[in-house]
Amino acid sequence: MARPDLVKLVLKQVKEQGLLETAQRVFNKLGADAAMGYSSAGVVVEVADDISEFRVGDRVACAGGGYASHAELVVVPKNLVAKVPDNVSLSDAAYTTLGAIALQGVRQAAPTLGESIMVIGLGLLGQLLIQLLKANGCRVIGVDINPDAIALAKTHGCDLALSRSEDSLKEQVMAFTNGYGADAVIITASTSSNDPVEFAANIMRDRGRVVMVGVTGMNLPRTPYYMKELEFKLSRSYGAGRYDTHYEEKGIDYPIGYVRWTENRNMQAFLQLLAEKKISLSNITTHIFPIEQGEEAYKLITGERKERYIGILLDYGEFQEKSVHTERLAPQRNGVPAHAKANPKRIGFIGAGSFATGYLIPNLKNIDGVELVTVCNATGITAESVKQTFGFKRATSNVEDVLSDETIGTVFIATRHNTHAELVLKALQAEKHVFVEKPLAIDEGSLMRIVEEAQKRPHLKVMTGFNRRFSQPVVTMRSYFKALLEPISVQYRVNAGPLPPDHWTQDPEEGGGRLIGEVCHFIDTIQYLTGSEPVRVYAEMLPTKVRENLLITIRLANGSVGTIQYLCNGDKLYPKERIEIFGGNRIAIMENFKTVTLSEQGATRVREFNGGKGHREEVEAFIASLESEVAPIALYSQVLTTLSTFRINQSINTGLPEDL
Repeated sequence: MARPDLVKLVLKQVKEQGLLETAQRVFNKLGADAAMGYSSAGVVVEVADDISEFRVGDRVACAGGGYASHAELVVVPKNLVAKVPDNVSLSDAAYTTLGAIALQGVRQAAPTLGESIMVIGLGLLGQLLIQLLKANGCRVIGVDINPDAIALAKTHGCDLALSRSEDSLKEQVMAFTNGYGADAVIITASTSSNDPVEFAANIMRDRGRVVMVGVTGMNLPRTPYYMKELEFKLSRSYGAGRYDTHYEEKGIDYPIGYVRWTENRNMQAFLQLLAEKKISLSNITTHIFPIEQGEEAYKLITGERKERYIGILLDYGEFQEKSVHTERLAPQRNGVPAHAKANPKRIGFIGAGSFATGYLIPNLKNIDGVELVTVCNATGITAESVKQTFGFKRATSNVEDVLSDETIGTVFIATRHNTHAELVLKALQAEKHVFVEKPLAIDEGSLMRIVEEAQKRPHLKVMTGFNRRFSQPVVTMRSYFKALLEPISVQYRVNAGPLPPDHWTQDPEEGGGRLIGEVCHFIDTIQYLTGSEPVRVYAEMLPTKVRENLLITIRLANGSVGTIQYLCNGDKLYPKERIEIFGGNRIAIMENFKTVTLSEQGATRVREFNGGKGHREEVEAFIASLESEVAPIALYSQVLTTLSTFRINQSINTGLPEDL
């Protein structure tokens, strides 16, 4: 099983949400298109205002999955871009990411002049490694099962190229190394077999180094690795900075005095070796396809087309200037005010990630009268896939195509948190109703600007995706206590589960942190259950690197008190949410949206539910409200919920209660 963690997650969702809903989400995810490729080269056509390292017209090599994709136009962060020397062709520069991967393997092996280094696996990366090691002054041994790969390795300077099946393989290696064995082995093979790591141990000298660049079995045999005291290392992609969002996405470089070889500096080094003719790709590039014939390239890779291949290039031809900007969808204008002619059930959707396609769009699609007009996503391939799957009329990667369409009456926003407030403001200014996923804003200034803009346009609805209050279990609990005239106590326990500290939601600038990004759900639910507004908050936090594991107390205007235990240090497979309400000689307990236990004067009733958290009911309520005067959630309530998260942050800072 390749990803048991994902299997466990799916099984947990089946328990919580049911088989059919979970299956639909999984199928939507598996059926979504994805951009291919992670290594490309081309010419800069546009540069962000805060970038000084590059100019329009520069020839560059680009790296990164999701960035350097197979596309005519790509948008790439600066640390994943390197200038191409004048005497290096773009065809050769397109290999830069692969070159950096190979080069990082060399750096992990740390070869010295004159050492004997073995490369196991003589595919594309292996052929690059041979040349890099020769440029480093090493004696190189190559091993593969393919005779063509062995022959090619010899043309690249491999001193001893052998077949893995040769009976005298070990003897030849020992003779080549004067009886000592290889100083280091770099494995670039791709196989489920454990043979590469076992064979490496057998032909190594004492205290040699084994570096894994490829993907093979890694069940290390203890005896040879222990007896020779071998060092085993993994090479992580193409250098320091890989998977670090601060480096890759935000452009924060590592000081060269502390980290000599980063991803970008490895890319530059490979390009320099190409410029110095120390690396040759002439025998590695076996096929070049114009993009119009790109399908043929994949037929080679899948084996449908039977030809030997190593390096395959896709050529996009001469760049056309008209391609720089996304073509705008023509807005319909005839002088009539937009809100007068826009149909509120004509929907524009901005942000089409997993949550949107799993919970929002499917429920929206099933509502009578709703017309899915335009879906917008940062990646065009995702937008097009969602269009095809759910029946939108158009797909775009340009937000203005949604906002400028005067026939669209309502905009749904499900982008990353730091973009919510700006998009809400723009949608309101474009005279459109707005449904925005939580949070409404991640800072107080943006929140107040939304309030000001909404007050200018009272005919427009703004709703934040606080879905819990619409779920059947929570509605049942509210009804049970609604007639009470006395305050109640609400205890909300959330087993949130851990997230990596570098997850985008943990970033204060992008996600706002888990407090602002998720705890707002539970504050809104407490508002709904108590029928009152928060007036004061106080919070404590268990010591952690980021703001999670929170214990929060909320005083409400009617005297009720809500407590939230938002914990990320428990068993993530345990049910997530539990609510307990005490008041008026009654008790109600909800267990993860599956059951509600109601107790009064010793009589106990248990109601069972399907685990739904109110996403369908929430969307239905919002669409219904577009034709009425009543909002499903008053904007004032949404603002208080969001403001409460800001005050909770302050309380953690000061150690004191904070008034709203």
